[in-house]
Amino acid sequence: MKIVVSPDSFKGSLTATEAAQEMVAAMNEINPMIETVLLPVADGGEGTLEPLIIATNGHTVHLEVQDPLGRPIRVEYGVLGDGKTCVIEMARASGLTLLEEHEKNPLEASTYGTGELIRHALDSGYRKFVVGIGGSATNDGGTGMLQALGMKFRNRDGEALPQGPQSLRDLYEIDVTTFDKRIEECHFIIACDVDNPFIGPNGATAIFGPQKGVTPDLVETLDQNLLHLANNIERLTGITLHNRAGAGAAGGLGGAFLAFFPVELKPGIEVVMEAINFHKQIEGADFIITGEGKTDNQTLSGKAPIGIANAAKKKGIPVILISGFIEEESFSELSTYFYKLASVADSEISKEESIRNAAFYLRLRTKETMQLIIEKGV
Repeated sequence: MKIVVSPDSFKGSLTATEAAQEMVAAMNEINPMIETVLLPVADGGEGTLEPLIIATNGHTVHLEVQDPLGRPIRVEYGVLGDGKTCVIEMARASGLTLLEEHEKNPLEASTYGTGELIRHALDSGYRKFVVGIGGSATNDGGTGMLQALGMKFRNRDGEALPQGPQSLRDLYEIDVTTFDKRIEECHFIIACDVDNPFIGPNGATAIFGPQKGVTPDLVETLDQNLLHLANNIERLTGITLHNRAGAGAAGGLGGAFLAFFPVELKPGIEVVMEAINFHKQIEGADFIITGEGKTDNQTLSGKAPIGIANAAKKKGIPVILISGFIEEESFSELSTYFYKLASVADSEISKEESIRNAAFYLRLRTKETMQLIIEKGV
């Protein structure tokens, strides 16, 4: 029997790799002769780097860059096993989890550190990129990243604007003469799971700003600043970002990629599955086990477990979903995708306890669920 173990991270408790290891340990307790394939995944946001490096036998590169507030931080990017493809997780340099609640500053937070990661990879000779843009702390329209790569944003007096979206109200000219020419030689695949536009009621600021510290009185100000940026980009390039799907991802970083990079935007789970050769690795599997920290209606809009279920369906492989918590209201629709659903948290194990002892309870629930399926065929 061959079982592919392919969970996403259980955010706040287990990485995707740790979750997969606990699931494999449960299978070994049932029967050590069962063939298990460890294939942790991610959906393009935080936690994307590690599964890609592990699955392809790649490696990481460490360097110091700026965090969202300009402070030095030691981070890494990855190189896939092919030795040619660079993987950058923008949340490592410009992510919300890098800031304490009181440090959130949407007027000044910048994507400059993400640009530094790209610049270092370019200096190292890489020209193929996979970039996950989930989990940002920023609302700067990607200008920080562009500044790190040589682009200048100037006011009427010809002075360079400082980092952060607050200064965009003074933008008069975008100077691309010193923008890194090596970008033209590259191919960027952007893992992006949102289709929000650059501006407006469904745009970067209105929808994602509040979690980054944007108060109601700042929404209009920051949205107007991004509008001003979009107008300038259109005048320069002819590219209209205002209502373009995906341009509002990561505080407008998606728009910067669309305007100035040779790029493809793809759903995160598709990018990850392609990079780890997922479709080939699941061939001949009897079951696939997947899971995540919390499964609800958002999962149905294209999160990792649904991507796995869709891929498995094409090959006729049943998928078991074992998550930390499964919202009861979503059970009915989820059942159309999965052979069996199991929640770690239940009437006996509280959510808090399932998080506090995540590894123990995930292994326990996996063993219970799979033992029932394997031994009794249900």
